[in-house]
Amino acid sequence: MNAEAFSIPGWTGELDPDLRPVDLEAEVRRLTDPGSALRTLHWGRNYLYVTRMETVRGPVDVVVKQFRNQGAKAHLNRRLKGSKAERSWKVALALVKAGLLTPAPVMRIESVEPEGPSFYICRQLEGATEARYILREANAGKADPGFLQDLGRLARRLHDAGIWFRDFTSGNVLVHPDGLYLVDLNRARVGKTPSLSERMRDLSRMPVLRPEHQEIFLSGYGPDRSKGLYLLYHHSFLLKNRTKQRVRGGGRRIKELLVPRKAHVHIPEAPTGASVRDRVVWDHLSDQPHQHAGRLDKLRVRLADAGSHAVEAAVVAAALPRIRARYKELKRELRTRPVDFRGCGVAVRPWPEDSEALLGLIDELGAKHVLVRLHPWEEDHSAEEDLARELHARGLELTFALPQNRELVRDPRRWRSALEEIGPRFAPYGTRFQVGQAINRSKWGVWNLNEYIRLVEEASDVLRRQPGVEILGPSVIDFEYHVTVAALNLRRPGLHFDAVSALLYVDRRGAPENRQAGLDTEGKVLLLKAIADTSRNATGRCWITEVNWPLREGPHSPAGRAVSVGEEEAANYLVRYYLQALGTGAVERVFWWQMIAKGYGLVDPVGPGELRRRPAFHAFQTLIRELEGSRLEAVLPVPEPACLWLFRRPDGAEVAVGWSTAGPVRVLLRGTEVEVATAPRYFRLSS
Repeated sequence: MNAEAFSIPGWTGELDPDLRPVDLEAEVRRLTDPGSALRTLHWGRNYLYVTRMETVRGPVDVVVKQFRNQGAKAHLNRRLKGSKAERSWKVALALVKAGLLTPAPVMRIESVEPEGPSFYICRQLEGATEARYILREANAGKADPGFLQDLGRLARRLHDAGIWFRDFTSGNVLVHPDGLYLVDLNRARVGKTPSLSERMRDLSRMPVLRPEHQEIFLSGYGPDRSKGLYLLYHHSFLLKNRTKQRVRGGGRRIKELLVPRKAHVHIPEAPTGASVRDRVVWDHLSDQPHQHAGRLDKLRVRLADAGSHAVEAAVVAAALPRIRARYKELKRELRTRPVDFRGCGVAVRPWPEDSEALLGLIDELGAKHVLVRLHPWEEDHSAEEDLARELHARGLELTFALPQNRELVRDPRRWRSALEEIGPRFAPYGTRFQVGQAINRSKWGVWNLNEYIRLVEEASDVLRRQPGVEILGPSVIDFEYHVTVAALNLRRPGLHFDAVSALLYVDRRGAPENRQAGLDTEGKVLLLKAIADTSRNATGRCWITEVNWPLREGPHSPAGRAVSVGEEEAANYLVRYYLQALGTGAVERVFWWQMIAKGYGLVDPVGPGELRRRPAFHAFQTLIRELEGSRLEAVLPVPEPACLWLFRRPDGAEVAVGWSTAGPVRVLLRGTEVEVATAPRYFRLSS
């Protein structure tokens, strides 16, 4: 392939002239935007995603590997050896020239900024499997070890071609019907025949664990090998990896305390000269703010606000006895009477690409309760008003969420002005307004409770001018009820919430049955109700205005890789969360955030004009169709880890819902044995 260099404003690079984009500048800008991702392949230090590229030969599916190039070491390496994208490109061309397989290189793109990212782009290879999965089977004695000989032959061909790969691991070899493909090329060195030591270092990285398998692997490599040297490097590599993981755990925690984490490259820098309180920017991929301030900086702000926090702590301490007493009462009353099961809701933002598609999805889902999030810092709310008008015309109950940002917290007059425009404009479509968003997260602009209380007081004064308006708050996120208790019990004249709202992410590291401080979903919902019932500034009504499980979809995921789950897990957790939260009878509404979004939405915006309903959409749709408006009659006695709940629908039919928290279980349902699993299952009993 004869590569062709290019240069456009902000970017340079090389491309395959046979796959030249129709509009080079537009395509480069789109490819380098992770928002164009159709699918995430890997999300870690670097980000790999699949997208579609418009070329002179038609659309081509490609894999984009984004390298951050941040930090002094990356700057030096880029200057001395070229960027990782440049090295990947050169190695790919060398592999193709040597007749070795790698997904066809298409383009490399380099930011002209020293700290800017670089991108390596190759053809998407369909039908390939990472060698790691075959090797795991082989190491467990469940696969034909003959595959190991093929890996040995591949290594020999690499070295004979003058390529020292330096990262010859099972994750960097793809098994395809056409042969073995090499990926993750940036560490390789080209142009010099590797020494025996370098050859054995390559071989030692492949996780071939059984002695008899190592013989097969080395036999594929052929002559010019040293088993003793191979074993020395192999065991040294395993020891180094184990040691590195132990050291990194503690080192990472210390580093995160001292140095702010590097942001993804798509996130803007903090404003020049911004104070610690103001280092917040908007992350358009996860649709939320990003806080650039590090932990030490945030600690300094907390210490500066120590007086305010001391008052809050005293308020919480005074409220605890009555909250504890009320919680015990609610626990005793749980399951003593039937509970009306209603209040399944979904939260939305306008979908500018196709507003009719969004409306169609809401109709299809069947939810009668919709929360529309407004952004008071924006000047134009016409899209939100159009959406609210259409939803109101369908007879749906609307609630409006009014999050804050740091600019509005600093400028109460601007906050008030925004609400004076929003209140009369949206109150005709729905009279409930949630004031504030995640007030216990500094990235949303609130650093102490006094700042939030000022926002609520202004909002109450403005919004209650509209007939029938109700104010919801304090909108604390996660299981951090001490902030909720403080906000609901501070003595401030005129401060009153008509319903207590919470963004109750129970435990995004796993199932809704997981416990924190001894409480699962039901316990946390009952505790929220106890806090509301005993508060000075609110009624006893409770709403959960935001919940979801983030998905493994790169920087679109709002809570990070460590707490992300798969699509099937998210679907199962959604149903079980709604059952347990609404089944207590302690909350009136539960809203899933949100309908369309990468990383966490019920619907995946796959590409232009294409929306894919995730398993969670279908699971939620079934839950609403089967149970919304029903009555929970009883929780049937079944052995753990199974659960079996009995509902009576408005039409008189009985429906049992069963699930298990730990794999399939067979249980008796009115004399008939049925199987339940982690995905809730519905059993119609009568009509």
